[in-house]
Formats: sequence, C-alpha cells, structure tokens
Amino acid sequence: MKTPVRVVLGAFAAGASLLALTACGGSTEAGANAADAKTVSITHAQGTTDVPVNPETVYTFDLGVLDSMTALGLEADGVPEAKYPEALAKYNDASVTKIGSMKEPDFEAISNGNPDLIIITGRTAPAYEELSKIAPTVDLTVDATKPLESFKEQAGKLGTIFDLDSKVDEKLAALDTKITAAKAKSANAGKGLIIMTSGGELTAYGAGSRFGLIHDVLGVATVADIKSEGSHGESISFEFLKTNNPDTLYVVDRDSAMGTSGEAATAVLDNELVKSTNAAKNDKVVNLDSNAWYMVGYGLDNTARMIDEISSAL
Repeated sequence: MKTPVRVVLGAFAAGASLLALTACGGSTEAGANAADAKTVSITHAQGTTDVPVNPETVYTFDLGVLDSMTALGLEADGVPEAKYPEALAKYNDASVTKIGSMKEPDFEAISNGNPDLIIITGRTAPAYEELSKIAPTVDLTVDATKPLESFKEQAGKLGTIFDLDSKVDEKLAALDTKITAAKAKSANAGKGLIIMTSGGELTAYGAGSRFGLIHDVLGVATVADIKSEGSHGESISFEFLKTNNPDTLYVVDRDSAMGTSGEAATAVLDNELVKSTNAAKNDKVVNLDSNAWYMVGYGLDNTARMIDEISSAL
C-alpha cells in the first residue's frame, strides 16, 4: 500500500535492508525473518491475530473499511468487484486488483498477490479460515446490536494497525458532534420506519438492525417492533405501512445499490396505501443514498454522510 504513513526504518544499508523490509510488513516468510517484524495483536470477531504495523500490501472486502482507510489517507491494494460510490470511484478502475466478490473471494488471485493483511467483515466472514492460510486476516464486522460502540472499536483497530490513532480520534470526535446535533432534532421528529425495496417487495428494519444507526444512535423513535434477525429485514406489506402510519419513512433501494434491474423505490411506493401515511402526507418519504447505506455502511467518512442525511430529513 503506497501511503505517506508507511513505516521506513533508516537508510537501506546492505546490512540492515532485510530488517527494514520486515518492519514495514513487507516480508511474510516464516522463521527468523518473521520474528523481526513489528506486529500488533488485534482481537476481532473471529479471534486474535498478529498483524504487521503499517502493512505494505492490504486487501479488504469491506467498503466501509475501505471508506475509513480513505478517510485516513490510506489506499487498499486489492478490493472486491462491486459498484463503488463516487467517493470510492477510483476502485472501479480495471487497473486495481480485484480479489473476488464480497461473498466469494478469489483465493488464487489473493494468494498470488501476497498481501500482508486481509480485512473482512460479515459478508466474507465464512471465508476467514481459508483466507488466514494466505495472510494475517482480521474480521472487523460491526455488531448491529451496538453499532456506534462497535464501529468505534473497528476504527480504533484500524488506527492501531496503521499507527494513526490520533487521526481516528479526531474523526470520531467529529462524528460525536454530528450525532449530538441529530439527536436534538430527533426528539421531536415523531416515529420513523426504515424500509428496503427489492424486486418490488418490501422489508422493514428496526432497532438493532443493519440500519439501526437511525434508531439506536440518532434516537429516531420506532413506529413498530421490527424483528432484527437477518440481513434483509422483516417482510412487510403495504397494509403494514398504512396500519402503523409512520411520520417518516426512510427508504433504501436495494436494486439501485446493487446495480440490478428493478422497479425504482419511488415507483414501488406510488400507491394509495403509502399515500395515506403521515410520512407521505407531510413529504417525509426520505429516499436514502442506497449505495451509502446498503453497500458501504459504517466508515469514518460514510457514517458522517449517513448522519447528515438523516439530520437533514428530521
């Protein structure tokens, strides 16, 4: 990873060159050379892993982690095939090493790239054991039941790995300021409901879900008790919307986020049952940035964007 924060130890004199390279995380060979590497133990969702400090070649499957790395002035060397939002558009370039999809890693490509660190989260979690055979791998999945605390822990671990603790602290402090301001607005904003449209169908999300930032962190009251199990939410009907009558409807268009064909969320919700809700009557049907919410999620820059989006709608 070519970044300004790469650790370089002294001049590359002949007798010291190998030590300098291993301190950068540039060597993954076993034995005496590995013992010289500067490493840090990272506890994560699937265990504890010793990883090099300031690893030179980093692969990540998570766009939220990639967003945080970008916010910290870092670059990833390998990323999954995905529809990248504008803020991460450079990773759409064919010259960037692609390492499979978020759910199906290309183990051969990853092995050939000889990464110093692999970062995964929920979508890629089942591949942890296999990826760990290739390079040190950490699972930095954000726990939806405690999103802010878990995200801060994730960001802190990135700060430790890349020796950027103070910069992470600055970013998190700025997020806290935004959260405080949004919560002051949400106290008088009525009750909200988060829904996702996909293939013309509706699913709802509540507190403790993948989109729980809205309720759990920003304090928007829930209009109904929604089951949080599963990544795609609880299936609901249009009658559910009419019966529960949310004051604000927060909409994620999955088809748009995935780049697949499907009826746009605005068309799906264009019916009399939706129009009967307070949300529709008061122009409070909020079409969220689906890429930001569905594809990227928790990242140091993207979380700020998501908070701003909700704050503007309150």
